[in-house]
Parts: sequence; C-alpha cells; structure tokens
Amino acid sequence: MKLKTPLIAAMISASLAGTTAQAQRTAPFTVLETGQTYNRLADAVSAIGGNNATIVIAPGAYGDCAVQTAGRITYKASIPGQTVLDGGICEGKASLVLRGKAATIDGIIFQNQGVADGNGAGIRIERGDLYVHNAMFRNAEQGILSADDPSAEIVIDRSTFQRLGRCDRGLSCAHSIYIGDFGSLKVTNSRFEKGNGGHYVKSRAARATINNNSFDDTQGRTTNYMIDLPAGATGVISGNVFVQGQNKENWSAFIAIAAEGKDNSSAGLNIHSNSASLAKGVKRNTWFVADWSGDQLRIANNSLGQGLTRYQRR
Repeated sequence: MKLKTPLIAAMISASLAGTTAQAQRTAPFTVLETGQTYNRLADAVSAIGGNNATIVIAPGAYGDCAVQTAGRITYKASIPGQTVLDGGICEGKASLVLRGKAATIDGIIFQNQGVADGNGAGIRIERGDLYVHNAMFRNAEQGILSADDPSAEIVIDRSTFQRLGRCDRGLSCAHSIYIGDFGSLKVTNSRFEKGNGGHYVKSRAARATINNNSFDDTQGRTTNYMIDLPAGATGVISGNVFVQGQNKENWSAFIAIAAEGKDNSSAGLNIHSNSASLAKGVKRNTWFVADWSGDQLRIANNSLGQGLTRYQRR
C-alpha cells in the first residue's frame, strides 16, 4: 500500500500536467516570438501592441475578429488553407481591421463577412502597408476594402477571390477588392471568379501593377468591369487572362480608366500581353479598354477574342 500511494499521486500529477499541456496546445492563436498562446485572436493582437510579431493560427474555423492599431503583425496559418476566419466582424467592418504600421496575411481563408451597410470584408485596411499571400476570400460582400493612405502600399499575391461583391438594396456597391487612395496596389498570380456584383478589382491607388492573374466571369452575376481604375493610374496591366460572362450589370468594357475623374495621371499606363474573350455562347460587341483619362496609354500585344475592340476613348 505504501508503494501505491506515491504511484497514484504521480499518475494524478502527470494527468493534470497532460491536461494543462493539452489546453495550451489547443489555444489556437500563438505569438511566435514569445510562445504565448491565446484563445482569442484579439487578445494575441493586443499582447503584441506596437511591436513586430507573428501570430500563428492553428487549423480550424473561427468566428474571431481583431483590430490592429499599431505595430507590424503577420497573421499566419500554421497549415496554409486550413485556417478559416468565418464571419467574425469588428467595428461593423471586417474580420481584420488594420491601422497599424503594417500587416501580412499568409495562408488564411476569409469567408461569410456581411454587415448592415453591405460592405462587410475579410480585411479592412485603413492605414499602413498590407501584404497578402496564399489567401482566399469567398462568399462575402467584399474581400479587401481600404480607406486612404497615400504613403502605403498593398501587395496581393497567389490569392483567390470568389463569390464576392454586391450591388443591391439601394446601397453603394461592394467589390471583390476596393482600394482607396493608397500609394500603390500590386496584384499578381491571383484568381478572381464568380463575382456577385460590382467590379473584380477597383482601385484609386496612384500606381497599379496587375500582372499574371485570372479573371473568370463565366459564372458571374450582375458584375461590372474586371478592372476599374476610376481615378486613373500609372503602372502595368499585363499577362492576365480575362473571360467575360453573360450575366452583367455593365458589359461595356473589360478595363475602365478614369471613369469617375482624373485625380491621378494615367500617362504611360502599359496594358500589354493580356488575353481577353467572351465566355462560350456569349455574343455581343464590347471593348477591351474604355478610357476617360485623355492621357496617352500604351496598349499592345493583347490577344482579343471575337466581339472585342481594342480601345474606346469616352
């Protein structure tokens, strides 16, 4: 009996230790630099404060949201494509509301964001740089929505935007991506498809680089332009594949330049080496580029399908 008592005590102690370790392991949000784990994303962001750090997120679907007001934070899925921020909304805006120095998103899925004003987004970037890699945005009102920060840049690479946008209820339209007055926008190696309204990429940034993306509007519903630069922009649009579907709110162009004003110069905007066509069975005449800027654009070496005209000044 004397031997059993310490043995049982040791077993109980080991069991408690294991339970504690398991609780630590299952807290899904880990600050990489400290090893500290949190049950709420907002708590992890708060713990970082104005520092530079990475939050590693375990696989799973989370209704969390967070507001970043300082620092440089990376939000990283521990296994890319297995972390989902599902419908959580902060400040009536987005799952992530960002106004720190910078934020990086890596391997995360955003879905099901909706708010009363129809502008629910996976990410609302209000200030600072934003870098998005290997992410997916789907089944929401908007993927990424920004305020204005002319000193900052937004870079999106290898990401997917699916079943986004809306133009209904008498509210301002939402889009797959809508960027305000930022310094620059760069979108590369990404896919846009099955839009539910609005534009696929709308950007008021002074400089735009939109290269090597796929815009598949075949299953779009009441969509508008593939790329809309409503205030004009310099930069490059190249290597993209565009397919315009049947169900359009506005099918009059694939790319629109300065349709809402000439806040930015579009001189030298280079639109080259793209492929554009109508979806199978769609028969209409439309334009590849519609231009309100009056600036000298460079449009060359684009492969255009039947029914498309290269350029129209409006």
